[in-house]
Amino acid sequence: MPSADVDERAQLGEGTTIWHLAQVREHAKLGRNCIVGRGAYVGTGVEIGDNCKLQNYALVYEPAKLEDGVFIGPAAVLTNDVYPRSIDPSGKLKRGDDWEAKGVTVREGAAVGARAVIVAGVTVGRWAMVAAGAVVTKDVPDFALVAGVPARRIKWVGKAGVPLEETGPDRWRCPRTGAEYIEKDGTLSEVSE
Repeated sequence: MPSADVDERAQLGEGTTIWHLAQVREHAKLGRNCIVGRGAYVGTGVEIGDNCKLQNYALVYEPAKLEDGVFIGPAAVLTNDVYPRSIDPSGKLKRGDDWEAKGVTVREGAAVGARAVIVAGVTVGRWAMVAAGAVVTKDVPDFALVAGVPARRIKWVGKAGVPLEETGPDRWRCPRTGAEYIEKDGTLSEVSE
C-alpha cells in the first residue's frame, strides 16, 4: 500500500502485505505471508514469523518476537516498558537509552484478542488464546485461554481455538478436530498419535 510507512531497512517476506497507514520501523523482520492491518505499528527490530496477522491498529513495540502463525487482534497492545515514565527523577525528558526495553514473546499459533494488553516481558505460550480486553501481567501457558484484568486461565483451548472438553481426569479433547490432550502439573500437552 503506498500510504503505509515501511522503513527501507525493514525486511518483508514474500507475500507479506502492509495496509493503509500502517508503520513498520527500521530493522523489523516480517516473515512470509503476513498481514499488517490499517494503522498497525511494528516497532524497531521486532521479529515476526511466517503467516502472522496484525489486525487494524495493533501496536507491537520492540523488542517483541512473534513466532509463526500468531494472530494479534484489533487495537491490541504489546508493551515494552515495565516502569514507564516520560521524565527521569530530575525532570529531564527520558530518551531511548534511559531505559531497558523488554519485549513480549508470542509463541507459535497463539492469538491475542481485540484491545488486549500484554505487559512487557510476558510470554504467551504456544496455541494459547488471550481474550478480548484482557490485561496479561504474567506468562500464559501453552493452550491456555486467559481472560480478565488481570488475566487468569479460565479454560484450555486446542489448535483450532475452541475450548476443550474434559473426557476424564486430566484428559481433554478438541470438539472440532478430535485431538486429545493431557494435563500435568498445570500444563497441557497434545497427545502424540
